[in-house]
Amino acid sequence: MNEISQPTTRLAPSPTGAMHVGNARTFLINELLAHQHNWRMLMRCEDLDSPRTKAGSIEQMFDELSWLGFTWTGRILYQSQRADLYRKALEVLALKGIAYPCICSRKDIISAGSAPHDSDSVPAYPGTCLGKFDSSDEAEDHSDRPVAWRVKVSDETIAFDDKFAGRCEINLAKTCGDFVIFRNEGIASYQLAVILDDAETDVDIIVRGDDLIDSTARQIHLRRLLGLSTEQTYYHLPLVIGADGRRLAKRHGDTRLSYYRGLGASAERILGLLAHITGLIKTPREITMEELYDIFDINLIPHHPIVFTPEHDAFMKGDA
Repeated sequence: MNEISQPTTRLAPSPTGAMHVGNARTFLINELLAHQHNWRMLMRCEDLDSPRTKAGSIEQMFDELSWLGFTWTGRILYQSQRADLYRKALEVLALKGIAYPCICSRKDIISAGSAPHDSDSVPAYPGTCLGKFDSSDEAEDHSDRPVAWRVKVSDETIAFDDKFAGRCEINLAKTCGDFVIFRNEGIASYQLAVILDDAETDVDIIVRGDDLIDSTARQIHLRRLLGLSTEQTYYHLPLVIGADGRRLAKRHGDTRLSYYRGLGASAERILGLLAHITGLIKTPREITMEELYDIFDINLIPHHPIVFTPEHDAFMKGDA
């Protein structure tokens, strides 16, 4: 636990896209849990993908959260300013012989492995580059291709008890194999960056979508390798999806908060829809953050994905 003995969580939006109904709902549950349990709330900007960061999106993200009534303490941490820390961790893992350079493309991995687990994934990495090169320079000379770095995994189960999703058991050797911790653009992977950020800021409670359960096992593995605490508490929540059963995205129409706000939706109206799809109120209506603090009960949250419907969209537009 952190030095001031107060449990700590964080909001960690990414400016590669505008905030929409799905990630806003997860952030709201995090905010309500933090208020209910007196957790310290920090803010982190996950802007590692700087080429994909849209102009003005960082400022818009923080403005929308403040407008809705979210609160946080301390300075905002920007991942784009922490490249040296991530590089040092890579060097530690490489010196221990735990990380190694890799020149494989996504196509190489698919051709060498078994069928993907789903349409968005690739097979478990087959270890093609394990032990193949003595250095990243040798790997790059061999392929004339930028080098990524992978970390070794063991054929064992990593288990953790999630406060919402229950017992989770994952064998990384079977689900992903040795995974990338530094991309071939010279940027730290999400998995490496978040564990270092959380460790430095004493974050010990993590609330996020259940599409990241597999990532949790990778992060626990990295924490063990780097000698960091693995005493985190997790809440992995079901996603908001479209009628096609896929995670809410542009393909389902415009569900950005900025879109609804531009049409005249108040903060209370947006909170009302988020509260409804969280299970806190039966019918969507305008509601304040203070009211949500009073009525929040995690036991009301459904344990299945929530479908964003045309009726939800109509409410946000003021048509219902």
